[in-house]
Amino acid sequence: MRGRTRTTWGCTDFTCHERFRLLLQPVLRECRLDVGPVPTFVGCAPAPPVHPRQSRHHDLLSEQEVPHFPRVPAAAAPGQGGTLHHPPRGAQVVRHPAQEGGGQDSAGTRVRTEGLSKGTKSVDSLPALETLDVTEQLDAGVRYLDLRIAHMADGSEKNLHFVHMVYTSALVEDTLTEISEWLESHPREVLILACRNFEGMDDDLHEYLTTCIKNIFGDLLCPRGDVPTLRQLWARGHQVIVSYEDEGSVSRHPELWPGIPYWWGNQVKTQALIHYLEAMKSCGRPGGFFVAGTNLTENLGYVLVHPSGSLRTMTLPSLPDLSAWVREQCPGPGPRCTNIIASDFIGADTFVSDVIRLNDKLLWC
Repeated sequence: MRGRTRTTWGCTDFTCHERFRLLLQPVLRECRLDVGPVPTFVGCAPAPPVHPRQSRHHDLLSEQEVPHFPRVPAAAAPGQGGTLHHPPRGAQVVRHPAQEGGGQDSAGTRVRTEGLSKGTKSVDSLPALETLDVTEQLDAGVRYLDLRIAHMADGSEKNLHFVHMVYTSALVEDTLTEISEWLESHPREVLILACRNFEGMDDDLHEYLTTCIKNIFGDLLCPRGDVPTLRQLWARGHQVIVSYEDEGSVSRHPELWPGIPYWWGNQVKTQALIHYLEAMKSCGRPGGFFVAGTNLTENLGYVLVHPSGSLRTMTLPSLPDLSAWVREQCPGPGPRCTNIIASDFIGADTFVSDVIRLNDKLLWC
């Protein structure tokens, strides 16, 4: 119709959408929901590219690129559903039931990965990344894998998947096998596998998973005890430390270590997250392993004000400030020292190399 502007979800003319955000923001702030800055531009963020994939087990990290709300094609036929947004690098996902009703929080079942430096005297400072397949992550220097594991309610009896709001098509057993194959060609590398969440898993499935872990890694597993040095691990032929957030399983299997504490700030804004991490450091470091998570987290207010955004579009602008914080850290046994450092989308910056270089500071002690 002449004289009127037609606004379609997913098109570049988003005047009505912008007005909605501006009207909604004061209400959200009144409810004390931190929504982050409202974008000054009008329009949708472009959909993430889908890349071809070579690896067999490719989709550990699936949901990070998915926009908050699906876009509907401008010319969708009547009754046609929203388009399926493919996760990064061609991964296949199955919608998680929590997505249907706005279920669990965004930190509920994320798959994260981190890395361990080479040649240091102890297992001290480790980095993290997302968006690469597991072999690419290990090749990049990642040495800590945060594996959030679940059993699909209507899935096969013994099929376990990784999950964070969506299930990945990669099976846990296959991915562990790929990790084992990588270790065979890297005999002096050490990995920490943090298995947790365990949504939908009963005692039988825990036994199945722990049996898989022991069968796949065998003598490479380091039994729990005092935190070893790298030289001790090399001398014993151990390459894998598995932390497992199920106390019953840990009590029955000496190959499993207790769950590793994770400093999760649950913050939308970069400076608020850094303030949280500094506050945690001031309380003194936990005994043994622990993770400092430099991961921003979307909340309801942020999602409502940025409906076409994603965790990636929220995180990328914050990476320079977070990287600067990482470079200021110091590994070691001191009360304000860091141990494992986690981050999202590290392929976009120098995160892994920044964390590995932190270990150089141990040489100055």
